[in-house]
Amino acid sequence: MDSPYSPLEFSLLNNWQRDFPLVSRPFDEIGRQVGAGGTAILAALQHLSQRGAISRVGAVFAPRRLGAGALAAVAAPPERLEEVAAIINACPSVNHNYQREHRYNLWFVVTAADVAQRQAVFAQLEQQTGCAVIAMPLAEEFHIDLGFDLRSGHSPSRHETNAVPVRDLDASEKRLAAVLQDGLSLCEQPFADLAARAGLPEAQALEIIQAWVGEGLIKRFGVVVRHHELGYRANAMVVFDVADDRAGEIGRQLAGEAGVTLCYRRERCLPEWPYNLYCMVHGRAREDVAPVVTRLAALVGQEPNILFSVRRFKQCGARYFS
Repeated sequence: MDSPYSPLEFSLLNNWQRDFPLVSRPFDEIGRQVGAGGTAILAALQHLSQRGAISRVGAVFAPRRLGAGALAAVAAPPERLEEVAAIINACPSVNHNYQREHRYNLWFVVTAADVAQRQAVFAQLEQQTGCAVIAMPLAEEFHIDLGFDLRSGHSPSRHETNAVPVRDLDASEKRLAAVLQDGLSLCEQPFADLAARAGLPEAQALEIIQAWVGEGLIKRFGVVVRHHELGYRANAMVVFDVADDRAGEIGRQLAGEAGVTLCYRRERCLPEWPYNLYCMVHGRAREDVAPVVTRLAALVGQEPNILFSVRRFKQCGARYFS
């Protein structure tokens, strides 16, 4: 594809979404691997951040291993859409907020330390917005946030394990997770800066993060890209209502389809929302998304509900701890 980015920038965007070097001077290490200096790597990442191409460089924590999250939606009156979106955006527990083409027109993700806190966030948002919140907690993941190939528009499918007990962090781990939520500082020794803000020695912080990656608490560590700024502006949430006892079998099949960037099962919110199986499909245009949806519908044996995004009001990393 023709890219508005330099070869070095494109390499950082496409090849370093995972397997980031967990060493004291990671940008020097990346430079050694790609044939550039650490200063050039830092300058390129800073430029990409300024252009909005990347959200952050850092950790993507595994869902259901840490805290409690859920996808949620409200049906905001059209004349109050901007007002309601602003109230939702202002909530620190909200990390994504999109307008989608549906009666339920604002879709957002809430993460919290536990279920009780998550429910308190929903109650507060209902009070502040005057809109009823429907919530769909994650029940089973088939393919979630494993990177995004900017050449093909696909993300690599991998088998997801769902034996995921919630991980209780000790006090020092919570401090480290809290400062890691916003990503690394783009400086020569980002882990030293991170550790200092968490009140830990750098070596201990690196050891903890390496252990989190090894045990799967961190799903991937690397450059987190913004699809919209990279040209993928047709973002469709494709939902099906399938029998729960078949959702696992069908979900694993859909997760392996080219063009599916995310696939998971969520709890229904009856009677308002009967759907339990979700796929995300990203394309540069709607005509790129249509053939993928057609294949998915044929595999499931039913027509899905397709909710294209209209506007992105908020996108940042999940926040489990303050």
